[in-house]
This record gives sequence, structure tokens and C-alpha cells, in this order.
Amino acid sequence: MSRISIVDLEVFYCVGVTDEERAKPQRLLLTVDINFDFSVAAVSDRIEKTIDYFQLAQELLKLGEGRSWKLLEKLVSNIADRIMTEHRPAAVTVEAKKFVVPQAKYVSVAVTRSRPR
Repeated sequence: MSRISIVDLEVFYCVGVTDEERAKPQRLLLTVDINFDFSVAAVSDRIEKTIDYFQLAQELLKLGEGRSWKLLEKLVSNIADRIMTEHRPAAVTVEAKKFVVPQAKYVSVAVTRSRPR
């Protein structure tokens, strides 16, 4: 199986348990690892035969517009489910990094979704 990765995509989403934390978008880094057989695209050199990672990145950049989440767990689950539905990979892992604990480099939450075999 082949993999497409988008690593540390900088997005600004409203995420937080409290209303104050969700009041304005905050910086998050998203990493998306997609397991997808792109062998046909490798032979044909056609974007339609693979997952367009540029288009996916643009979708993720806009995803937070007018939305908010209380938990990172909900956010990464929403993103993973959306990618599974819209892009049909064999599997996807989504990780979100949040910078809210001053003593830590970041806090991250990740989820993996896969198709039944």
C-alpha cells in the first residue's frame, strides 16, 4: 500500500472546552497520513487517479470557517470521517497538535480510520 502525507498543515480553528477558548481561532497543526493505492496514477500520470493532496489541504484550511469544536478528539474524528467518505482511501490517520500547555511543546490527539477488509 502507498501513502500520501500532509505534515503539520497550519490551520486556525475554534477549539476548546470553554466559550472563551472557542471565541477566536487558534493555531493548530494537522498531519494527515492516507493509505491509498496510487499505482494507477503512478503509471498514468493522471491526478484523477489519486488523491489530490493540494485540494485536500485547501479543504482542511477552510474547514474551520464558521465552526467550532470543544474537543480535539471530535475534530480529528470529523476530519478522518470526512476524508474516508469523500476520498475513499484504505485508511487515514489524522493528528492535531494544539499549543495550550505552556510547559509542553504541544498536545496532540490522533485517530485512525480504515475500511473493513
